[in-house]
Amino acid sequence: IDEIEALSSIYGEDWCVVDEDEKIYCIKISDCLDQPKWTLCLQVILPPGYPTAEPPIYQLNAPWLRGQDYTELANSLEEIYIQNIGESILYLWVEKIREVLVEKAQSSDPGEPDIKKTSEEVDEDNGDDFLLDYQPVQEDPVKMLDYITSESQEDEELPSIHHGNPLTDRRSTFQAHLAPVVTPRQVKRVLEKLYENKKIASATHNIYAYRIYCEDKQTFLQDCEDDGETAAGGRLLHLMQILNVHNVLVVVSRWYGGILLGPDRFKHINNCARNVLVE
Repeated sequence: IDEIEALSSIYGEDWCVVDEDEKIYCIKISDCLDQPKWTLCLQVILPPGYPTAEPPIYQLNAPWLRGQDYTELANSLEEIYIQNIGESILYLWVEKIREVLVEKAQSSDPGEPDIKKTSEEVDEDNGDDFLLDYQPVQEDPVKMLDYITSESQEDEELPSIHHGNPLTDRRSTFQAHLAPVVTPRQVKRVLEKLYENKKIASATHNIYAYRIYCEDKQTFLQDCEDDGETAAGGRLLHLMQILNVHNVLVVVSRWYGGILLGPDRFKHINNCARNVLVE
């Protein structure tokens, strides 16, 4: 508890409580520059045996974090845990990640973060609660699935789509949509169907996550999409993992109303998703 309180005061709004009871937290980390180029979201679950007997369960979310970058960073975190067994290590983890981001920003690494669209929400307090001239860049998240679905496949049956109750806070509205799916092709079909609805297509963000259980391999096929709301897709997928749901796609639409919500937006996204899953 002392560690959580300390981290909350150190990182302020960059520290987000996803679920207090389950001890799930999220920390937004950047390269410290005035206009951060490299950012990453660290999600952690603190198991009952932490810190004396169990390490935190963690997930690293960033659009650019792939392959070798991911492996090297994960190895660094494991190393810190081994060197400090039995001690609180979250602060060490966060600062290690920040160090890596600063190095990336200072190096001549030409790799630009792969971000299609950015959230209107910037969690640092810039004293400006209204972004009147904000224009969302409309992209098509459906294209993201093209690489795992073959156009030559015969059209599979379109699953039934259930729409949850909308939730509104400070002029932002959130609504979850759910469909049972068993193949990536069905995921793509549901997303296309949702985008035929002009209201859904005009949402500032359509965040989604899906989990499909492959019986033959006894593994999960799962993926998520932030659609510009940084780290929201990863949190949504995390929620689905915790609730142990499978063969389902959840999409949460958000219509931005001009007032920044800060970390509350993640709470609303997860609550809408949880409610539609329970229904």
